Amino acid sequence: MSKSIVAALQIGSSPEGKAATLEHILSFETQIREAGASLVVMPEALLGGYPKGEIFGTYLGYRQPEGRMAFERYYDNAVDVPGAETGELAQLSQRTGAHLVVGVIERAGSSLFCTALFFSPAEGLVGKHRKLMPTGTERLIWGQGDGSTLPVVETPAGRIGAAICWENHMPLLRTAMYAKGVQIWCAPTVDERDIWQASMRHIAHEGRMFVISACQVQPSPAALGVDVPHWDPARPLIQGNSVIVGPLGDILAGPLRNETGLLTAGIDLTDIVRARYDFDVVGHYARPDVFSLNVDERTKQTVKFQS
Repeated sequence: MSKSIVAALQIGSSPEGKAATLEHILSFETQIREAGASLVVMPEALLGGYPKGEIFGTYLGYRQPEGRMAFERYYDNAVDVPGAETGELAQLSQRTGAHLVVGVIERAGSSLFCTALFFSPAEGLVGKHRKLMPTGTERLIWGQGDGSTLPVVETPAGRIGAAICWENHMPLLRTAMYAKGVQIWCAPTVDERDIWQASMRHIAHEGRMFVISACQVQPSPAALGVDVPHWDPARPLIQGNSVIVGPLGDILAGPLRNETGLLTAGIDLTDIVRARYDFDVVGHYARPDVFSLNVDERTKQTVKFQS
């Protein structure tokens, strides 16, 4: 069936921690089911949190003890994959019949990764994508993913893949995912600026596919009793702006701003065929005689044991 309902769930991480955030996610079960959504995309770092404004006591050349304590608290709020939280999300997927793409902070050993998890109603946790390049000072707290976590997942709505926040701006990553045949591009993010809307519309138009961008929404730091340096206390920390875009760059739903909610749109995969009539970026519009891209999908291991 070429037609389906897809959705972006715009909510924010709870300051009370991952258990409260998970409870908030689960509270949308009835809405997801009643909407008939076959795919729901959730924001970046939703479970685990995006610590906007936190410096973790780090300055060039030295770290302060209170920063190490802040990182310990952040680490404790991250999730294991698989773990208790992923089990709850798998059950939510099963109960609603919707595939889920959920942004989490993944705990692996003593390292953290910004990760998008894929859930299937029938199989539970079926894949993950680790952010390849954390942006700016995100690199202080998150490790880098490798080419082994670039999955494309078959769903009733279409073939889905994910790019997290600013890695959407990496042209070679986009090209690799286009070549994998993505039909629905999932973009968990915390970028709520208007320019992000331009990026999402461009990617949809470039790849001739549907794009679902789910952004967190957070009130002003002052409302949470948090001091963020140089921040206007009247301005929300993250205002949302989740959006669903069609394969010619047309906005199908949203942007949703400054409120939680389930943003939905009906899509038809045959629109992709019509859109690629004059531009198939890795097909008839490609020039492999001039340009080529090699993608290393091997898992990178620091230590290998042989016996």
